[in-house]
Amino acid sequence: MTSERRHTLRPMEAVEIARAESERGEVVLRERREESAPPVTELRVNGVFVMDTMETSSERALATAALELVEEPDSVLVGGLGLGFTLAEVLADRRVGSCTVVELEQCLVDWMRDGTIAHGAALLADERLDVVVADVATALAEADESAYDLVLLDVDNGPGYLVHQDNEAIYLPPFLEAAKRATRQVLAIWSADEAPELGAALQQVFGNCQPLSYDVQLGLRSEEYWLYVSRT
Repeated sequence: MTSERRHTLRPMEAVEIARAESERGEVVLRERREESAPPVTELRVNGVFVMDTMETSSERALATAALELVEEPDSVLVGGLGLGFTLAEVLADRRVGSCTVVELEQCLVDWMRDGTIAHGAALLADERLDVVVADVATALAEADESAYDLVLLDVDNGPGYLVHQDNEAIYLPPFLEAAKRATRQVLAIWSADEAPELGAALQQVFGNCQPLSYDVQLGLRSEEYWLYVSRT
């Protein structure tokens, strides 16, 4: 699941369409409606806006930028399903032979599968896809050595935008060691802001880290996002 994207929501009538409770709190889908405009599906966690279907540029840019860094991304792991736009971009790359998406919240997977999230069923039907409901830290710790050419993490939107406080561990050396063991070529972590402490942790674990900045157009506004890349 991704964390808050930095764009301003247009005023729309919001209608709750799905709700679930987990040990981490409340996950809610809402639909925002405006006359003569397509409805917008919005994801909130514990009352905080996370992402929506109106502006998906950053999610897509994450996947596109990371895939360009890997010569042969045959096997990919995506940490965080969210509303599926990062995953969709990964699956659109025909070089990808298999993709594992790890999502913490079962309800998001269920809503994708049953059509509550309209585009979800077709996306999850891709025969190259394996959906794992788990903490990404557990999934990587249990993965085979060098299991994935590309490990792409968008669990939050970087260490400054945590969906759950426990996710802080994802940006620290113990987790990154597990990620390194499971990565054959490239680990890439998306961040809404510069994150020098993450860069230092990656340098410590991998011996290299390349912070890459990307301009992403969000409606009428340009934003700068970051991809922190380490190679094995």
